[in-house]
Amino acid sequence: MNGPHNELETLSLGVARERVVAGTVSASALAEQHYERIAALDVRENDGINSYLALTKERALAQAEKIDAAAKAGNPLGPLAGVPIGIKDVLTMIGAPSTAGSKILKGYHPPYDATTVQKLEAAGAVLLGKLNCDEFAMGSSNENSAYGPVKNPKALDRVPGGSSGGSAAAVAAGLCVASLGTDTGGSIRQPAAFCDVVGVLPTYGRVSRFGLIAFASSLDRVGPFTRSVADAATMLGVLAGQDARDATSSEQPVADYVAELAKPVAGLKIGVPEEYFGEGLDPEIRASIEKSLDDLRAAGCTIEKVSLPHTKYAVPTYYVIATAEASSNLSRFDGVRFGHRTTDGNTLSAMYQHSRDEGFGAEVKRRIVLGTYALSSGYYDAYYRKAQQVRMLLAKDFLAAFAKVDAIVCPVTPTPPFRLGEKTDDPLKMYLEDIYSVAASLAGICGMSVPAGYTSAGLPIGVQVLAKPFNEATMLRVGSAMEAARKA
Repeated sequence: MNGPHNELETLSLGVARERVVAGTVSASALAEQHYERIAALDVRENDGINSYLALTKERALAQAEKIDAAAKAGNPLGPLAGVPIGIKDVLTMIGAPSTAGSKILKGYHPPYDATTVQKLEAAGAVLLGKLNCDEFAMGSSNENSAYGPVKNPKALDRVPGGSSGGSAAAVAAGLCVASLGTDTGGSIRQPAAFCDVVGVLPTYGRVSRFGLIAFASSLDRVGPFTRSVADAATMLGVLAGQDARDATSSEQPVADYVAELAKPVAGLKIGVPEEYFGEGLDPEIRASIEKSLDDLRAAGCTIEKVSLPHTKYAVPTYYVIATAEASSNLSRFDGVRFGHRTTDGNTLSAMYQHSRDEGFGAEVKRRIVLGTYALSSGYYDAYYRKAQQVRMLLAKDFLAAFAKVDAIVCPVTPTPPFRLGEKTDDPLKMYLEDIYSVAASLAGICGMSVPAGYTSAGLPIGVQVLAKPFNEATMLRVGSAMEAARKA
């Protein structure tokens, strides 16, 4: 990437905070450097990456001034003090529109912050703005946004992955030090793999969903993008914990994830699911995963084969459950209370119809129709109920595997980043990009993507680490060991 402040592409969370605390750089100056880089590289009209949909400069600089004053006074500072962070546009944030990448929410300014936004700012983070995403987080390429596609900063003719493509691309391009994304069926892990950054899917219930504009409520999760596993551990430590405003958030205690990284991985058992290494997996991705497994073996881990026999049902199961929940959740967007309202409708019914037709994009409409069909009278038992039964079988597969191993290592995606426009006309081919990620989403377990190398064409490859529910500490340790071996 060309442009000012190229060091920002590699600046770690820890180093950024250290400099702010030591006074070698002010939080205000660090924020301004990022805004300069955004202006140079990101503006869509200038053929930029298009990762930001809105900037929150007034709020960011006010927070930076508070951090600088506290640092000058020698007051204790939080773990994210002065760190510039971007927020996916499906999370509400005062002072900026929350569009979820959709025309139907254009101009909507929420009156409250999401819990995750509050936690970041309480820890000292400087929130730069809202990041582009597939409309209502529906997509695998970030080409479904009503505000234009995001480009992959590692290869500008390629997609950054979706739906959190803007969040991954912004970190990869040095447009923020870390970011928040959401993952429903792979939407953190796949963009992380495509953009050569770390992305974490917390256990369902580990991080509050309050303030998240829902796609599929039993699947949606909020997690961080960072440039290292250590930074991801710091971010997760800030984000995790019970929230009284989210009935699905868990009371499980939060580990000290950063301290857990110091523990060796020697003696851990690593599972390799045979179902994830069959036909359709790119050979260069396979080779990178095998190299990561060799690194873990050299670090003292035992590698064992495991079986997840219901994996072949994961994609159809996911697309029944996710679309059914989307159909229900998106019924609230009707042109009445907020967002777009048509000027072409003389009756209430016509107003609903035209507002939704004008406001929703093609992919969202497709999923609403699929989900409504799956929930309709006469088909509920055949599709939705059956999908929920298969979901339980997928969860049992993982629990049986984790009774034998401490973590599972496998691919994130079957292919490297594909070209912009390459799969937009073939929804089924696009849906199959999720083949290695949706099972973990359905099962509610935790997972992450860690950079694992590059193809011969220089395209990023990620490796996926999965662990049993609320065992993010082990997951992060395994990811850290692979990261260290790759950098050695």
